Amino acid sequence: MKLNKTIVISSLLVTAVAGCTKLDEKLNDSFVLTAGSGGSTAAGILTHTYNDLGPVFTNQDQVFSLEENTTDECLVPTRGGDWDDNGVWRVLHAHAWDATHGQSSTVFNNLGALESDATTVLALNPTPAQTAQAIFLRSLAQFYFLDLYGQVPYRTVANYNSIGVAPVMTPDQAIDTLVTNLTNVIPQLSSTYSPYIASADAARFLLMKVLLNKQAFLNRSSPAAQDANDMKTVHALGAAIMASGNYHLTTNYFDNFGPNNGGFGVAGTGNPSTELILAYPNNGTASYNGVSNVDIDARWMMTLHYNSWDKPGVVGSAGWNGFSTIADVYNAFDPTDTRRGNVPYPAPNGAGVSPISGLNVGMAEGQQKDENGNNIMDRKGNLLVFAPTVALVETDVKTLEGDGIRVLKYYPDYNNYTGTASNNLVLFRYADVLLMMAEADLSGAGTGDALTLVNQLHTARGAAPLATITLVNKSNLYDGTTILEERQKELYWESWRRQDLIRLQVFLLPWALKTTDNPKYLLFPIPAAQLVANPNLKQNPGY
Repeated sequence: MKLNKTIVISSLLVTAVAGCTKLDEKLNDSFVLTAGSGGSTAAGILTHTYNDLGPVFTNQDQVFSLEENTTDECLVPTRGGDWDDNGVWRVLHAHAWDATHGQSSTVFNNLGALESDATTVLALNPTPAQTAQAIFLRSLAQFYFLDLYGQVPYRTVANYNSIGVAPVMTPDQAIDTLVTNLTNVIPQLSSTYSPYIASADAARFLLMKVLLNKQAFLNRSSPAAQDANDMKTVHALGAAIMASGNYHLTTNYFDNFGPNNGGFGVAGTGNPSTELILAYPNNGTASYNGVSNVDIDARWMMTLHYNSWDKPGVVGSAGWNGFSTIADVYNAFDPTDTRRGNVPYPAPNGAGVSPISGLNVGMAEGQQKDENGNNIMDRKGNLLVFAPTVALVETDVKTLEGDGIRVLKYYPDYNNYTGTASNNLVLFRYADVLLMMAEADLSGAGTGDALTLVNQLHTARGAAPLATITLVNKSNLYDGTTILEERQKELYWESWRRQDLIRLQVFLLPWALKTTDNPKYLLFPIPAAQLVANPNLKQNPGY
């Protein structure tokens, strides 16, 4: 198993984080850095800011863990001595973490680095294009501060390197700031297809997320009804993305995540995705336009068994044998729905990369076999069966290494198995646009096209068309006629599930391996070191 070291960042970082209430800089303004530049340029720091996206969104113990392991669709069982780590994984799925949880602290620090670097760009006399990109990246950090912690520390550009105590935006201030800045920046960002830099469509997408989650951000326990005008804006923003002509639903669902999803992979490793709105570029080498490859292999290593690939020298190190999903998530799919997977990749006839290892793509369930069709065994000599049954603490030595359906959404790049793999990390995807538009229709926009939008996905994914669609069924989270369940089927393990459950007011309901709950878990704790460094931050209730 792989444990990333916690990144320790000086408490001064939090007092130097970027932003301000209603931060709506005029995009043609110039900011002259008079001290502390160290010879840095806006272009160089902007590239560094894009690099900040890598660890916080890629690593299995950062945003992914907070947004997924806290939900029904992901858990990390303790398997004997593996993945115990003093219970840090189990308490997330069971909703039992406390104020000392290290992952929450690491994410807070790394979002601060992203926000701080974006503001530094604005202080280095950037071009209008650089300014627009920096404002978007700062907004992305502020969005996740708001989502995860409910508070947004910030600094104005003029005070970007101050050592004084930083002010903190409340949810209503942060929402106003995000809406203003993203609305203003859209015309200044590129309107051409550019998934590796901030674009107009990426800003539209993020603004859709802000408005959809607005009421939940304002009151987590009891969100007010959605504002009809907000929902009309969400739908209009999505329609503008559709009208750009830059995107369409990818023919093979798993091409969105395969080794060639960005067009950097080798022949036979799948086709490029046609849905990428914002992605982190991994090109199989050291870097892409100065943006370093990140360890995207975590997406398959964290879930696969040690023996999932028998290449000489790789036996016993093909995975870390941890992350799984529950049977309810797997069983909710229609049998014809290609999104569940458990099939060869990239082609149903077995052509491509599956013959290298025998692995299927998607939700891997059942007896695991190698490329020659032979049964794979676990390390104790038992048949390796990825079974639907799973517990937070596995104790049966005959099954503990195999229990739990594994999610292989990002298929391994066998040409670059670790470190420099060529799978792009998907951050914003076109299918989500369709689902947000459908939700906006049902939540007050009144456009009447929710069912049509959802059935576009069903047609593309091989699922039977629906006759009706509603927002949520609180008595059945896996009701296939709801937006909530459709979002799970389309977007599982893409770090949106926690937001969806909170927004639709079902995050506190029981699900497999989580029987009780407390409203305090609607937010994560503010790290103790940050509270000491910045008294304007207040610990969230219950911690």
